[in-house]
Amino acid sequence: MHVADFIAGSVGGACGVAVGYPLDTVKVRIQTQRKLVGIWQCIHTTCRNEGVYGFYKGMSMPITTVSISSSVVFGTYRNVLQVLHHLRGKTEDAPRAKQDIFLAGFAGGVAQVSVMSPADIVKVRLQCQTQLYQGSDLKSRPKYHGPVHCLFTIAREEGMLGLYKGAGALALRDGPSFATYFLVYNTVCDWLSLEKNAQPEWKVVMLAGGIAGMCAWSVGTPMDVIKARLQTDGMGKKHYRGFLHCITKSIRTEGPGVLFKGLTLNCVRAFPVNMAVFAMYELVIRLLRTNS
Repeated sequence: MHVADFIAGSVGGACGVAVGYPLDTVKVRIQTQRKLVGIWQCIHTTCRNEGVYGFYKGMSMPITTVSISSSVVFGTYRNVLQVLHHLRGKTEDAPRAKQDIFLAGFAGGVAQVSVMSPADIVKVRLQCQTQLYQGSDLKSRPKYHGPVHCLFTIAREEGMLGLYKGAGALALRDGPSFATYFLVYNTVCDWLSLEKNAQPEWKVVMLAGGIAGMCAWSVGTPMDVIKARLQTDGMGKKHYRGFLHCITKSIRTEGPGVLFKGLTLNCVRAFPVNMAVFAMYELVIRLLRTNS
């Protein structure tokens, strides 16, 4: 088993969260709150009402759990890729087949859903909770007081399965998007590397990571919208009976374009985030392999 990939994925994932979290908050609010019609309006409203802190709501849990989930993604990807490579009877230094990279990425994306789903619903609900504490009026106070309180409140009110609301949409988002992610990253590195099978230069790593992130979000945004809406459906009045009802109702009331809400922001955010993720991932991998 390639243990180094689990460690490097963990470090890269945490770095990516720190870089991209403010824009992630803006993206989630645009996808779930109809009163916010644009990126700048959302940024201005958040700054005016909540200050800079508003962009970092719920970050403490994701930075921990994304480290774990990224560890699962990268570790699963590398080990599944190794198994597929051996099943083909290839030697260790032979190039990895593109279909194997795609399948291994898909496996990595689906594998991390069990870890990611509870943390993701906590993150989304805290991001969409815009009330401020105002005196002793209970109605004006936010429902969730922090990540741990939010986690236990959801489990108490909606059961343990409530922590997995939107998990189906999350799997349908992350399977194809991570398959695209790793395929694009490896393809761009191959195109831009002067020597085949050699470690890519840092500028190639960062450019390939940024492009891979943008392509992955282009594939994953429709399911990201549905996931976010299902996850916030327990905060007040219920609007959706399930996954298919959420899709049909969203399209019927807001048009097909609703599935691409936040796409521009996702792509803008994805470039620097995934530059950071892959740069840290490759740095840690190379350090671990040098010292081993």
